Amino acid sequence: MELINKPLFKFITRWLVCGLGLWIAASFLGDSISYGNEMSVIVISGLVLAVINVVIKPILIIFSLPAIILSLGLFMIVINGLTVYLVSKLYTPLHITNFWAAVFAGMMIGLVNYLISAILKEL
Repeated sequence: MELINKPLFKFITRWLVCGLGLWIAASFLGDSISYGNEMSVIVISGLVLAVINVVIKPILIIFSLPAIILSLGLFMIVINGLTVYLVSKLYTPLHITNFWAAVFAGMMIGLVNYLISAILKEL
């Protein structure tokens, strides 16, 4: 499908995946991630996270490349958590209590991203 290869479609998909992952992580972690039970907070947080993933995350990956190589890629979990934690600091209606909750949310977003990508490749 040609639509799947368009940059705008990819960004909107990333935005939705980030929002869905944050919502799932918030439902699993309870008090560690709070968004005031407002879906608008999840939607805006997903947008901020998608923008951070496009702009800041590649820079973080380049600077932490030695740690990523030495850990055989496991340091990417820390980078994902850092980006989620950064969202909570930039957009205050999303409150994440500690860094480890952000790491768990990053892992949930990665899992949702993997599942959505697998589904879209089948189309």
